Amino acid sequence: MKLLPVFRIIALLEGISYVLLLLIATPLKYLNDMPRYVELLGMPHGILFILYVILAIVIGDQMKWSKRKLGIILVASILPFGTFYIDKKYLRANLV
Repeated sequence: MKLLPVFRIIALLEGISYVLLLLIATPLKYLNDMPRYVELLGMPHGILFILYVILAIVIGDQMKWSKRKLGIILVASILPFGTFYIDKKYLRANLV
């Protein structure tokens, strides 16, 4: 349960980095020939993504999440704004 607040922070940061990468950095790269922002955001986003997946699996095991719930939480990491939904739907409720 101690990892849940850390997971929420990682989920938030992963979601923000993904949205920035998709909505700002990638258009700048392809429309304005400015790849620097993708280079700057790509590695941190990748690290956050990996941490999100690892923590989801570890916490899912600790909290006895069903395979379906874990699957939804993992799939959310590849959808824009998905981690924000997961935080609101699944993670906040477990902090009370």
